[in-house]
Amino acid sequence: MKVNSVYKVPEGKLMKISFDYNKNSNKINNLKITGDFFVYPEEGIEIIENEMENTIIDRDVIYNKIEKIINTNLIQLIGLNSEGITKGIMMCIK
Repeated sequence: MKVNSVYKVPEGKLMKISFDYNKNSNKINNLKITGDFFVYPEEGIEIIENEMENTIIDRDVIYNKIEKIINTNLIQLIGLNSEGITKGIMMCIK
């Protein structure tokens, strides 16, 4: 099933998240993150989307993985942060 959310990051920008979700597997598939935020390098958001593939939907797992992806790939988020992405993902399944 396709799930989505729209979330305004506190003191940040609007973000839209969508992904495929199967309650049996409880994993993220085909994650898409869009909005009016900025990411450097430009492909940074694609890196996050790809690396989050098959991640178990658990708040701590998601947050820690996003933090690791950002730090490992030297991604800079402007108007968005790890906590905001995590919240947006978790809003999709509630």
